Amino acid sequence: MTAMGNIEMLRTKNSSGAGVLRMLAVVLLVVAAAALSYAEKKKKQEGPAQPQLTPLGSVISKLDYSKIVWPNPPAITRVKYLDLFSGEKRAVEKAAKKSGWMDRLSGVATGETSQNKPKFQLLSPYGMAVDSKGRLYVADHKVGAVFIFNTETKDVELIKHGVEARFGLITGLAIDDSDRLFVSDSELRHVLVFNPQHRAEASISEGMSSPAGVAVDNENRFLYVCDTDLDQVLVYDADPPYKLLRRIGTTGKKHTLTTAGDFAYPTNVAVDADGNVYVSDTFNDRVEIFDADGNFIRTFGKPGDGPGYFARPKGIAVDVDGHVWVADSVTDRVQVFTQEGQLLLWMGGHGLLPGQFTALNGLTMDKQNRLFTSEQYLSRVQMFRYIPDDEARAEKVRRDAAEQKNGGGGRTDKPVGTAKPQAEVRQDAVAAKRHISAAQPPRVWQPTAVWWAGNFGSRELLPRSTRG
Repeated sequence: MTAMGNIEMLRTKNSSGAGVLRMLAVVLLVVAAAALSYAEKKKKQEGPAQPQLTPLGSVISKLDYSKIVWPNPPAITRVKYLDLFSGEKRAVEKAAKKSGWMDRLSGVATGETSQNKPKFQLLSPYGMAVDSKGRLYVADHKVGAVFIFNTETKDVELIKHGVEARFGLITGLAIDDSDRLFVSDSELRHVLVFNPQHRAEASISEGMSSPAGVAVDNENRFLYVCDTDLDQVLVYDADPPYKLLRRIGTTGKKHTLTTAGDFAYPTNVAVDADGNVYVSDTFNDRVEIFDADGNFIRTFGKPGDGPGYFARPKGIAVDVDGHVWVADSVTDRVQVFTQEGQLLLWMGGHGLLPGQFTALNGLTMDKQNRLFTSEQYLSRVQMFRYIPDDEARAEKVRRDAAEQKNGGGGRTDKPVGTAKPQAEVRQDAVAAKRHISAAQPPRVWQPTAVWWAGNFGSRELLPRSTRG
């Protein structure tokens, strides 16, 4: 082949190579344009970005809990809101969509799932108890576990069905001074006993049918068990061999008895410092009180939906001053009474905010004067602090002394007897209104007696409250 032929062949090859490159460039431009068009079309189909609503939990977490108190300022505070516990919610994992080559090319993200899935979440909390370390125990029959919350760090442990124990339908909890845990199971018809290391060591079942709320009398070493099927409160020895000692109430009447000393579906029980026993007689809408020997003392409460009345009372506790706290499951209120049954205060009502309740059931109080309430629909436990009589009395003395020092005017920046300008009075009123509004969710408390205004510990009979 001549030199001219070789040159012509090279020209032909270069020409064909350049054509291929031009063709590839055209193809890439077409694909890029198609990808951009696809992405724009998909965005139009999806529509404009929807505004993100702020979750209720985010709103609640930003509230200043220190301002949520009962009664409202300037009255002396008797209850403070502290915190809530709900475990750690799991993120909902959506099924991953298949990504096509066009999605990947156009940069459209699909198939995203949350990888951050915390472990623990309350679903239906009910019975509660607190151990000597201040840890909160919560029975949840839907999860099939007893949750153990560190109330400071909110770290969670579990005593779980199928791992540490076998649970059916757990409801009531109680802890004695040795940190032994008693767990009632209405489905398996027994009370399980766990040692302080959370290992099951005994089962109590003698005479039981459907155990519910439980309580321990540490002084007399009695274990009280409400049985909703039998309409009785069963009394056991709180130490091995956990012998059945006696029964309170008459059985066999299918929740129809209304006589004093009998029950119609007793759900929860509490014991005071003197060994007296307080029972939520749920279907009779009342509280019954017995001494440590099981003798009837008194009853209080009537059916109704107003303050001072009951509509299916359940959780019950007695504070350090002997006041009786009752959770009303229909009205979603916590009511506080003297031992004679006189209403002192109610707090709560239907709602989602701190200090409000939805499906209120459980209630307990610990030695640190902390009150815990459980709500089944909102799957949470709220924590409050009760201000005992001696602290409230000291605060009243301090205020009285300050007022006397200021000549009864309550202000130190103006001479006694000098009237404020009208504009300043209006400004003070507006500021006070804003302060109260920020400090307290609406309609969640109602003081009903002078006990909350300074007559602490009084056992005098007060005017009975009327319906709502």
